[in-house]
Amino acid sequence: MTTLHLLQPFSSFPGRTKPLESAKCTRTTTQNGSIFAVGVRFHGGAHKCKFYNHRRYSAPIFGITNTDDGQPPVCVSDENTNTNHAPSPKLQTLLSKWSPPKYLWRGLSVLILAGQVIIRILKGRVHWRNTLQQLERVGPRSVGVCLLTSAFVGMAFTIQFVREFTRLGLNRSVGAVLALAFSRELSPVITSIVVAGRIGSAFAAELGTMQVSEQTDTLRVLGSNPVDYLVTPRVIATCVSLPILTLMCFTIGLASSALLADSVYGVSVNIILDSAQRALRPWDIVSAMIKSQVFGGIIAVVSCSWGVTTLGGAKGVGESTTSAVVISLVCIFIADFALSCCFFQGAGDSLKNM
Repeated sequence: MTTLHLLQPFSSFPGRTKPLESAKCTRTTTQNGSIFAVGVRFHGGAHKCKFYNHRRYSAPIFGITNTDDGQPPVCVSDENTNTNHAPSPKLQTLLSKWSPPKYLWRGLSVLILAGQVIIRILKGRVHWRNTLQQLERVGPRSVGVCLLTSAFVGMAFTIQFVREFTRLGLNRSVGAVLALAFSRELSPVITSIVVAGRIGSAFAAELGTMQVSEQTDTLRVLGSNPVDYLVTPRVIATCVSLPILTLMCFTIGLASSALLADSVYGVSVNIILDSAQRALRPWDIVSAMIKSQVFGGIIAVVSCSWGVTTLGGAKGVGESTTSAVVISLVCIFIADFALSCCFFQGAGDSLKNM
């Protein structure tokens, strides 16, 4: 390892008024004020300097001519630093081989960030103005794409089921199956996928850009915690908006399915709605709301965590955005399976009255 030290101060050269721009000026002295050097000589034009009385360094000294102002050269030491305490190459290879992957650290950061958000919400440390802005961004601006997606998924799902049920003469069970499928599974999952693609990517890209441009550091300097100001409002807005969007998607999906079944397969809308009413329980709607809240928290926390841990400039922002959406979707599917196992155990009786 080679470092540069300016051993002789500029003031010792008569007539020198401009500093050397290409070297870092450091003064290396002992406790009594003498300079760290051993038997070293400096020759700079008409100037000769000698430095003694140190037993650690033995560094060659050479002069660099300052061509900008025509002043005498300065003294620079090319020092070979003692590296006896540096890790051995084998140890460095072992540490790099067994170092945890980046996704493990980011996974831990997600858990830590989730804990910080929960603590701040319980303490009431919420920026309500930012929260209202994020509510408008997540909720009303996502209604159109969510409803359109739910309508077409519902009609595609209806085509697959109604044609088989009508062949078996189970027309009265069509509405019940559609209602249960939409309330328990399709509506919360489809809504979460749309929000993850639209809102989660926006959160990750926005916070990632703020991180690489050091805007989050500016917030800390100004006395604002980035978790309070940036993350918590987004988590609250997503957890509040997603259940409402899920309920709207359930209504539109079931309505589009009933209209398609009536117009194409001849199954009356009244029959579909009556069977849906018989099969649905209040817990089916409540479970959909709980699922959507959990999914909303996953989307917001994962996206914000991936954003605030972004490195590498514009390329890092793009990678974090893509990774945030992918990880959010994987976590949504895992959480959906876990919640379904907890909410719906044992034999079902929703279709016994059909």
